[in-house]
Amino acid sequence: MKVAVIIPARYASSRFPGKPLHPLRGRDGTKTLIHRTWERAVEAVGADAVWVATDDGRIAEAVRGFGGRVAMTSADCRNGTERCAEALPQLGDPDLVVNVQGDSPLTPPWFVTGLVDALAASDAGVATPVLRCDPQTHARLREDRAAGRVGGTTAVFGNDLSALYFSKEVVPFVPDGTANPPVFHHVGLYAYRPNALARYGGWPPGKLEEMEGLEQLRFLENGERILCVEVEARGRVFWELNNPVDVARIEEVL
Repeated sequence: MKVAVIIPARYASSRFPGKPLHPLRGRDGTKTLIHRTWERAVEAVGADAVWVATDDGRIAEAVRGFGGRVAMTSADCRNGTERCAEALPQLGDPDLVVNVQGDSPLTPPWFVTGLVDALAASDAGVATPVLRCDPQTHARLREDRAAGRVGGTTAVFGNDLSALYFSKEVVPFVPDGTANPPVFHHVGLYAYRPNALARYGGWPPGKLEEMEGLEQLRFLENGERILCVEVEARGRVFWELNNPVDVARIEEVL
């Protein structure tokens, strides 16, 4: 099975301009956010299968500088999934396409491989990982929302693991004192069948997508099944770089 990984990256983030090129310190020195995210993807599938899709020359130059492959896309892409759909013709003819969000430098490689295996064994058009929140992560999500920040996205799914909804709010509602709350952190990662990805590019943005600012809701609003794949952290901390305050959290892990 031929798998292509695309990391969509744009410079003009409203919450964190220039985010892909922001430096992150670690035990192995200082590298940009996009470099660290690329390294995690390479661990899973190898360098030849990983592309960074961008419309920005500064990001393209940085990626080529550390040996990565670039798919140039237009500035008209409204989100990462649209950018993946536009980049698809440059990648040959993959059986599955994986979208690794450019702000996820802590993504473990088994998240990628587990997602690919689950989608290949299903009849869904899209799959995405979910991670059950430990008490620390749940508290951080609630802390961020109380402070008016978006700290992450949560997912709700049915008994057949089909997604019901995704939100930047912490859902479902959990009464205080609930032990082991059933809250799942949505991991910034998607796998698509190419035809599902192509369909996405032909749909206009939906109202829920626009209100939440979550691209995957366009699939749900158009009746496309999203398979939620539960993954395990295996002792690793997973956190996305959504806001400047997340830099210190991620550097602590690195």
